Order: sequence, then structure tokens, then C-alpha cells
Amino acid sequence: MDEHLGYESYERSDNDNYRNGTKKKTVRSNYGEFQIDVPQDRQSSFEPKVVKKRQKDISGIDQQIISMYARGLTTRQISEQMEEIYGFECSESFISDVTDKILQQIEDWQDRPLDEVYPVMFIDAVHFSVREDNRIKKLAAYVVLAITMDGQKDVVSLQIGENESSKFWLSVLNDLKNRGVKDVMVICADGLTGIKEAIAAAFPEAEYQRCIVHQVRNTLKYVSYKDKKAFATDLKAIYLAPNENQGYENMQIAKDRWDNKYPHAMKSWDQNWDVLTPIFKFSTDVRKVIYTTNAIESLNSTYKKLNRQRTVFPSDKALLKSLYLSTLQATKKWTQPLRAGAKYMENFP
Repeated sequence: MDEHLGYESYERSDNDNYRNGTKKKTVRSNYGEFQIDVPQDRQSSFEPKVVKKRQKDISGIDQQIISMYARGLTTRQISEQMEEIYGFECSESFISDVTDKILQQIEDWQDRPLDEVYPVMFIDAVHFSVREDNRIKKLAAYVVLAITMDGQKDVVSLQIGENESSKFWLSVLNDLKNRGVKDVMVICADGLTGIKEAIAAAFPEAEYQRCIVHQVRNTLKYVSYKDKKAFATDLKAIYLAPNENQGYENMQIAKDRWDNKYPHAMKSWDQNWDVLTPIFKFSTDVRKVIYTTNAIESLNSTYKKLNRQRTVFPSDKALLKSLYLSTLQATKKWTQPLRAGAKYMENFP
């Protein structure tokens, strides 16, 4: 009404139209009938935005609640918003019951059939604090992002767990097999506990590629700010080398140059060389898909926003609902293939 009239209720104005009180209106929803007070103006030209003129049914209110939940609002914040917008109270338990409607949807999404072959899969984990039995514990959201044969991104698995192990990862990968996946060419992950053994058991023909981006970040943690640019340039010479032999030579050059100053920085390159080198088997175009993990980093940043909005989740069920809705929000933007994705995929054997 302030916007419509051009002035607020306490201000004086020369406008020949002015406020004319409110009118009661009964509306229906999935949760019963209730009354709202609709503002009026003298010329009857005001158009309400939330509950429109002649609108008697607002049964879609549950979708509004779920939408707010997807954007990271807590049940308390949503309750306050509903009272502010619609003028009626919603308990936090009511909000929780509404959002529980998507649990069956989540289960169906987690069990949906998948493609038989994926050229690349990225696996990562994001950690959250969850309340259980009056104590706070850490849980991890394990996400598997796949690149399809036509270059499209697809979140194929999202699970919440406590402890990583080869048994845990084997259950995740076997779940993908049970949903129709027969082969994965490259599985890219950081040094997750037990992942290498699980991949060998579930997809023995797949290449396990240690995530280059994480490897570089972990290396540069040992390096002072003034040397990071030069050090990063030497690391780039390793993974952008034309072949494995040249990459190994460039790694030795980097070690000779920096070991005296940063003796621990390059150790992991030697220790993990076997899982850092599968990238050299592919063309330059395919390598870009593998070592440029922007796709999953962007998805993780969406999840990390939840950590900033909620320091502690009330339950693992609440965490799963938030992660699923955040995933839907993020994947709405994935309308285009990954760069020239289809062209890259043609380079796979």
C-alpha cells in the first residue's frame, strides 16, 4: 500500500487517494480456513500481491514454505515470515510437518534409474553440525556429481554419513550399480578414506584420478604467500605436461627448487603419483573436464551456504531435506553442457 500510494501511513500527502482501513476476508488452505485483513484505498485501485483480489484459496502455501526452507531459512524463521505475510501463526512443528512432505520425493530421487555409462564422476564431502540426543555431532554430506555422455552435469548420489571407509564407499558405488550404472571411465576424488579400494572393487576398469585442484590446494598450504604464485606455476607445469614422463620430470624440477624451503610441500606428489597420473592418458580437452572441478566446487559452495545460515541442524533428516532442496535450486541453472561437453566426451575411448 505504501508503494501504491507513494507515501507511508504516518506521512502527509497531496495524493487524492488515501488509505481506507481494512476488510476481512476468509481464505482456504490445505490446513483449514482463516481470516486475513486486506488493506483498502479510497479509489479501490489497490491490488494485493500476496493474496490477490477474489482469491479465496491459497492451498499452494505449502510450496511457499518449502521454497523458503530451500533457501536456508530455519523453521522458526519461516514461522515468523508466515505470520508477517499472512497474519496467522504457524508452529515450528507445523513447518517441519509441511517440509516432511518431500521425504518420499527425496527417496524416489535417490532411487531413480541412472545411465549405463558415465565418462566422469566427481566425489566430494561437505561437513555439517547436527544435534542428536542433546549433543552436537559432525556429519558429512557425500555427493557424487556425474558428467553424462552428452556433457550434462547430474547429481547422481547424495548421502549423509559419519565415518568414511572402504566399506562405506563400496556401498555408495554399489548403489549406483544397482540403479543401472555399468561402467565409469574416470572417478575423480580427493584423498577420501577407502575410496581407492572401493573403486577397484566396484568398477575395476575405472581410472581413479586424485583431484588435481585439491592436490594443488593441499600443497600450497605449506607455502608462504609471497611464493605461492611461483610455486603454483611450477605445479601447473606438472599436470599440464604433454605426457607422464614430462610431468614426472617437471615434478622433480619443482622438488629441487622448493624442497629446501618447503620440505613437506611436495611429499604428497611422490606418494600419490600413481593416482595423479591417469589424466595423462587422455587428450587435452578431456583433461580439462577432469582437473577443472568447477562443477562440483560450485555445488559445494551452495551446500556451504547452509552452514552459514544454520550453525546446527536439528536432525539428520532436516539436513537431508535442506541438501536436497539446495541441490534442486543449484541444478535449475544447469541448462547447458559443460563448456563444449559433447565434444569433450567424444575424446573418451
